[in-house]
Amino acid sequence: MTDSKYFTTTKKGEIFELKAELNSDKKEKKKEAVKKVIASMTVGKDVSALFPDVVNCMQTDNLELKKLVYLYLMNYAKSQPDMAIMAVNTFVKDCEDPNPLIRALAVRTMGCIRVDKITEYLCEPLRKCLKDEDPYVRKTAAVCVAKLHDINAQLVEDQGFLDTLKDLISDSNPMVVANAVAALSEIAESHPSSNLLDLNPQSINKLLTALNECTEWGQIFILDCLANYTPKDDREAQSICERVTPRLSHANSAVVLSAVKVLMKFMEMLSKDLDYYGTLLKKLAPPLVTLLSAEPELQYVALRNINLIVQKRPEVLKHEMKVFFVKYNDPIYVKLEKLDIMIRLASQANIAQVLAELKEYATEVDVDFVRKAVRAIGRCAIKVEQSAERCVSTLLDLIQTKVNYVVQEAIVVIKDIFRKYPNKYESVIATLCENLDSLDEPEARAAMIWIVGEYAERIDNADELLESFLEGFHDESTQVQLQLLTAIVKLFLKKPTETQELVQQVLSLATQDSDNPDLRDRGYIYWRLLSTDPVAAKEVVLAEKPLISEETDLIEPTLLDELICYIGTLASVYHKPPSAFVEGGRGVVHKSLPPRTASSESTESPETAPAGAPPGEQLDTIPTQGDLLGDLLNLDLGPPVSGPPLATSAVQMGAVDLLGGGLDSLIGAPSFVAPPAAAVPANLGAPMGSGLSDLFDLTSGVGTLSGSYVAPKAVWLPAMKAKGLEISGTFTRQAGSISMDLQLTNKALQVMTDFAIQFNRNSFGLAPAAPLQVHAPLSPTQTVEISLPLSTAGSVMKTEPLNSLQVAVKNNIDVFYFSTLYPLHILFVEDGKMDRQVFLATWKDIPNENEAQFQIRDCPLNAEAVSSRLQSSSIFTVARRNVEGQDMLYQSLKLTNGIWVLAELRIQPGNPSFTVSCP
Repeated sequence: MTDSKYFTTTKKGEIFELKAELNSDKKEKKKEAVKKVIASMTVGKDVSALFPDVVNCMQTDNLELKKLVYLYLMNYAKSQPDMAIMAVNTFVKDCEDPNPLIRALAVRTMGCIRVDKITEYLCEPLRKCLKDEDPYVRKTAAVCVAKLHDINAQLVEDQGFLDTLKDLISDSNPMVVANAVAALSEIAESHPSSNLLDLNPQSINKLLTALNECTEWGQIFILDCLANYTPKDDREAQSICERVTPRLSHANSAVVLSAVKVLMKFMEMLSKDLDYYGTLLKKLAPPLVTLLSAEPELQYVALRNINLIVQKRPEVLKHEMKVFFVKYNDPIYVKLEKLDIMIRLASQANIAQVLAELKEYATEVDVDFVRKAVRAIGRCAIKVEQSAERCVSTLLDLIQTKVNYVVQEAIVVIKDIFRKYPNKYESVIATLCENLDSLDEPEARAAMIWIVGEYAERIDNADELLESFLEGFHDESTQVQLQLLTAIVKLFLKKPTETQELVQQVLSLATQDSDNPDLRDRGYIYWRLLSTDPVAAKEVVLAEKPLISEETDLIEPTLLDELICYIGTLASVYHKPPSAFVEGGRGVVHKSLPPRTASSESTESPETAPAGAPPGEQLDTIPTQGDLLGDLLNLDLGPPVSGPPLATSAVQMGAVDLLGGGLDSLIGAPSFVAPPAAAVPANLGAPMGSGLSDLFDLTSGVGTLSGSYVAPKAVWLPAMKAKGLEISGTFTRQAGSISMDLQLTNKALQVMTDFAIQFNRNSFGLAPAAPLQVHAPLSPTQTVEISLPLSTAGSVMKTEPLNSLQVAVKNNIDVFYFSTLYPLHILFVEDGKMDRQVFLATWKDIPNENEAQFQIRDCPLNAEAVSSRLQSSSIFTVARRNVEGQDMLYQSLKLTNGIWVLAELRIQPGNPSFTVSCP
């Protein structure tokens, strides 16, 4: 007979009967009574009055009865803490029972009784169980430590249980290892600052060994722990990947996703040129495809995770497009997710296949799905330029079906196609205008109004079309009203004589008859612009639109990297970080992908390699003084060139001038003019001090408080190469501190946040001395000025040219790379004046054959002025003498890396040409 009989009793005075039965001498009757008590407790009856009687039943050898009593204890101990203390002795006794099952049961129940008064009595039994000879007891005790830590963290730390848990990671039994990892991970989540899981290659090796032998849930715990580890280099990352890869063929989908998470994280550290990288990509695809053959709910979870994987590494599934084709019996939530992934995988190679499939979907009966399919065709056109014409043709075919909701979605996406490819597909406007009357959805009406306003000069009856919308102006949604106002103003600016009455009508409706503040404000702005400065109005309203891209619907890169670290969890299904849906701070740890190592970086070009990534092997040699000076003094100071010169002194066949643009820059002769930024190769940024007069603010330079020259800001990263982010900048040295003065301009359509900056290793170890602080989100069209302090304590690596600097700037959209040249005078330290005797001795020690001479022409300054101006840039005159009417200036300077540079400057009064000698 089943246990259902215990739930069917309707007796009155039942508690008294149960009490009597619980105190019976017969074991069977006592067991029956406990079962009745548990049944009553399960259906919600209060049987707490029987607490002492049930506790008395603990003293039994019957394992089934003991389990039932422990179950009752767990439920009522919190409401009866004083009575629960009665059970302590039994727990202690059971922890020493010869039967390991009873020992484990006792320690498991102790962890579940969340009563402060009892916890201190449980420490000793728990300590014994953690070192029990039976692995089943040890694995149960490991989990109990995590539960006890949740009740009283200080007690667990004082009793040394955390150290014991760490020791269990080296246990011979894989299940004990898995539970120890699970317990430590749980504790670490509630205390993110503590370094409980101090993972190192040795402990990782033990975890990987246990991975093959423990249960599926144990494997998940271990894989999640591995995902939190950052390998020291790409070799270790590859080794771990090789040992985790077999988990991809596991039957449990949770194990598969955990393994995928580990591999996705560690692939970040592998070079794309490695054969193993390609092999790993091929191995990732089959398990993900297999997940799609499960039931719909599991499919959905898999698809949400695949969506993240495809955004991060589309090459994983680029050949698996067909598995994402929709089946007729897929639930709508699976269909929509598959559709989204199809667009992300669309490329020139498979676009014909995708479009044929999408056109088929657009004839389905499910309205929501049809809308998404039509919109997907538009996204394909924007993503794959070669397919745009075919997509527009497909959309026109769909419009001919005259199905209302299909027509409306098609018009919305055609508007985006017009934005992406201006002056290319406007021939279809006539077809769109034919369907004007059938539009009843705000988004479609607004899109059509935008098209009419934007291309008013091509539509003969544009004023009539917009006037027809104006008749029911107050009944339209805000979106349509705003679009209509802008469209009519555009029409007026294009055809002022024919539409004056129409524009006055719409401005009156927007400003006088509307309660909507957005509409009213926009109306007033347009009215004042048109009445005061029509030319400005034309520039504002008819300004060139920024192009749209397929990236607008992608998850921003920083968030995507974080979500990749949460594959297989709720965060990967919601596509939100845990902090967005977990209440309070407990258990929420921000994660990010590991940086690429130097060995993987070295295989990429400077334009694509992440700047400043942690090097796998630090350079332990700094260029010798001779080598460095050889490069520094490779000057090329010929006569002035006609027309705007190409900064020959700053960039000449890869050579770099010691003084950041030629000695001429420091002296200030007016024969050179600074070239426009466009004259410099884009990958080098702007020249630093390319004119003779720059350093003395005789042209466009800026002087700092200390008098040191500051070059005008130049565009280092144009907006077209950085998805709308434009970076201009210059370098300064003031009061001994070096700064990079940046100007960030947002020319994109979306807000920019989460800025960060890194430098690649360079000749003088320049590195940011503080994070890039952009205190507020950078809105579209907004510009912000930032001064970034620099230090010279970074990694040193000789570069060509010597003063080149590779920079990586990250924001919420992407990571961008650029290269620029910094003026070397920012590296001249203030204590660079050498003692006369030391100067003389050093000068004599340098062989004559090392000396190099250069000419500086057309500089009208006398010796005093030259000396003064050089000193303002920390080039000091150590001695001065007059030989045969010539002024001889002996100069010294010291670089931030401690290298001294000596020079002799000969000035003939009345002669605008100087001679520089550098030994």
